[in-house]
Amino acid sequence: MNVQSEVRAIEGYPVVLPCTFSHPQHSQHSSLQVLWRLGHGQSATVLYRCTSHSGTTTCEPGPQQDQRYRLEGNPREHDLSLRINSATLQDSGRYYCRVEILGREHISFEDKMGTKLRVETPPKIIALMVEGTERSGFSAVCRVLGSPLPDVQWFGLDDLLEGSVLGPLAQGTQPHSYQTISQLRDVEPGQQYTCSASNPLGREQATLYVLPPRPPLSVGGASPPLVLLLSLSLGAKVILLVVCMVQGGALQVVSCWWK
Repeated sequence: MNVQSEVRAIEGYPVVLPCTFSHPQHSQHSSLQVLWRLGHGQSATVLYRCTSHSGTTTCEPGPQQDQRYRLEGNPREHDLSLRINSATLQDSGRYYCRVEILGREHISFEDKMGTKLRVETPPKIIALMVEGTERSGFSAVCRVLGSPLPDVQWFGLDDLLEGSVLGPLAQGTQPHSYQTISQLRDVEPGQQYTCSASNPLGREQATLYVLPPRPPLSVGGASPPLVLLLSLSLGAKVILLVVCMVQGGALQVVSCWWK
C-alpha cells in the first residue's frame, strides 16, 4: 500500500486522497472490494465502499453511497484514490484505504498509518458583541472561525489595542475546535473598535461603533440609552448591521437586519 501521509484542502473545494497498491497475485480476473474509512478501530466510519467484479473495469458503489465521495482511481490499475467533493472543516481527520482481493483466498490489505486530511479556511468573524453593565464596565467580544486558528487583533481609531484571548474553544469538539474568542475590556462610548482576524489564507475585519448616550427623552430620571452600532464588513461592503441598546445598565439586542 502506498499513501500520502498528509493532504491539505481548502473548504468548499474538492480534494483527492491518493492510495495505490501492488500485489503479485492480483490479476484482472480477480474481484476486488475497495473500502475507505475515517478513523480507526470501533469508532471508525465507513465513507466509501465499492466492488469491482471479475471481468469488469468499473467499481460499483452501493445504492446508499453518499455522492460526495467517489473513487478517483481505477482499482484495475491498482489506484484506489478517493475524491471528496466540497470539503468541509468536519472532513478533517485521518483516512484509511483498504482493498480486498476476492479469489480462492480472501486477501485484504490496509495502510496502517493512514492519510491525515487537513481542511483549511480563511477567517470568518461569526460574532462581535458587547457584554457587561454600566457598573462593571463593558467589554467587546469577537468570535472567529478559521483553520488554521486565526490570530485576532484589536484596533482603535489610530492605534493597536491589547485584547485577551478567551479561546480556542474546546479542542476536538467540531466545529468548536476551529473557533477562538478574543475580548477587549474597557469599551468606552464615543469610540470605535475593530476586530481583525487573520491566518495564512486571508484576513477579515469587523468594526464596532459605540455611540455616546442620547439626551434623556423621558421624565422621571430614567437613564438614557447607550446605542451600539455593529458593522461586519468584507472589504468595503457592509453585509450585516446589528443595533444594540443599553438601558438601565443592561445590554440587550433590540433589532437585527441585513443590508
